[in-house]
Amino acid sequence: MAGLELKSLHKSYGAVEVIKGVDLTVKQGEFVVFVGPSGCGKSTLLRMIAGLEDITSGELWIGDVLCNQVEPRDRGIAMVFQSYALYPHMTVYDNVGFGLKLAKTPKDVRDQKIRDAARILQMEHLLDRKPSQLSGGQRQRVAIGRAIVRQPEVFLFDEPLSNLDAALRVDMRMELAKLHQDLSATMIYVTHDQVEAMTLADKIVVLNGGVVQQVGSPIELYQRPANLFVAGFIGSPKMNFTKVMIEAIGPGAVTVSSKDVASASIPATTDGLKIGDTVTLGIRPHNLTLTTSGNLVGQVSLVERLGNETNVSLRLPSGESWLVVLDKDHDLKPDQTLQLTIATDGAVVFDETGNSRLPV
Repeated sequence: MAGLELKSLHKSYGAVEVIKGVDLTVKQGEFVVFVGPSGCGKSTLLRMIAGLEDITSGELWIGDVLCNQVEPRDRGIAMVFQSYALYPHMTVYDNVGFGLKLAKTPKDVRDQKIRDAARILQMEHLLDRKPSQLSGGQRQRVAIGRAIVRQPEVFLFDEPLSNLDAALRVDMRMELAKLHQDLSATMIYVTHDQVEAMTLADKIVVLNGGVVQQVGSPIELYQRPANLFVAGFIGSPKMNFTKVMIEAIGPGAVTVSSKDVASASIPATTDGLKIGDTVTLGIRPHNLTLTTSGNLVGQVSLVERLGNETNVSLRLPSGESWLVVLDKDHDLKPDQTLQLTIATDGAVVFDETGNSRLPV
């Protein structure tokens, strides 16, 4: 297995720049997830690594080899696409081993690799079936098996679970995590689903508009987002935001308030901030608790009772809508007035540039 290094990678289509200078190091054996909204450049970046898109400028290293001009087949990578791309007339056995057959791998070696991949993916009983006899999850396992038998330096996954239903996605996520654990392989995975990113990744790369917004572990990005975009994209449900005014500045904290939020002292770096500045306050839905005298008041507009928790859509005095996630079941009614307390240690202040002011 090998690691990767991307040095100031750019990709342009004519005058349109899609990837705008990406620098990234992927260590050997890491599971790295590229995440971001549609059109952010994550699949383009993956295809540049695979050699399916030319690099406009910058350097791509796989292991100790500069791969800018290396053909895809010679890069030591295997790619699993959103489409399973299985041959319908071939059995699972032949689909998994087709690449090895083209490479003229000896039959006994090919057989061993196919059966090893089938064992890892728990699909030995499927080897004689055709793709039409398989479920969506089984077909995706076949596509992954086809990648495993190549014993690549790096596995690349381009939204491989997007064609599966919700239950199968959960099952396949667990299978991919186990596969990574079993193979200790370097894996790069593209998705727009931040839940997949949070559950699979050792390291997440958040992209927007072809620019890396933040790189870090899932918990680091959740607890310490670098900016408004990352804070709003990572976490399900997403963070609530509202404009507030700074009414006091103390050591390592600012006191903020607005029409919606009574005075609250929020830990923050204060350099460059002054009293009267308008900033953005971000609160995770789970960091609000019901009280009798809280610093946030709103009216219930919608309730989702899930048994173990209650999701409440709350209408604030300004007309803004916030989502609140309460532990356990609560029998709340539309138009009921709630008072909540903000867990200030889980709140984030963002300055006028959109950057977070989390204390060091």
